Amino acid sequence: MISAVIFDLDGVIVSTDNYHYQAWKKIADEENIYFDEEVNNRLRGVSRSDSLEIILERSERKYTEFEKTRLTEAKNTYYIKLLESLTAEAILPNVKEVLIKLKANKIKIAIGSSSKNAKLILKQIGLIDLFDAISDGNDIKRSKPHPEVFLIAAKRLGIEPTKCAVIEDASAGIEAAKKARMYAIGIGAAKNSKLCDLSVDNIAEIIEIVKK
Repeated sequence: MISAVIFDLDGVIVSTDNYHYQAWKKIADEENIYFDEEVNNRLRGVSRSDSLEIILERSERKYTEFEKTRLTEAKNTYYIKLLESLTAEAILPNVKEVLIKLKANKIKIAIGSSSKNAKLILKQIGLIDLFDAISDGNDIKRSKPHPEVFLIAAKRLGIEPTKCAVIEDASAGIEAAKKARMYAIGIGAAKNSKLCDLSVDNIAEIIEIVKK
């Protein structure tokens, strides 16, 4: 029986993919590194520092740790500036209704995101008070597909991992959920992952699943 649902943030609750793309593209252009949507797709569910490593694969030179830190900080500055325009209109379809229904059915809900800006985003879109727990990039040392972010969320909820379901739009997140011994629900790009316990087209479909 499912007692809690842990949601990834980007691509599940809200879409800030384009903001991430714009910020990383600006960094790549400044460094004369090729960057496109294909490269950007590899960054889904990945931490900021690991995302930079992926981008730097195409660089013709080596970067020091100091330079890498400077680049990740610059990317975050660009990204946060873009987030200033984020409103509740960015919440993906049916999300708020699903969150309210889950709570009405005594199912605890949490965020499990690699983003260090998760709380800022949730405040911007007006959903932060709905969640019983938040586990994000500020809490973890290892990003997905490591299960750390989901295990922290489960611990904060006070729910055993085997009684948690995760809904993810990235294959790395699905892999992390399975490593955490959680029920893995894929949506969006993660629907094709062979590790999914269930794939859905619409987030509203999870209501009947968790009530069983």
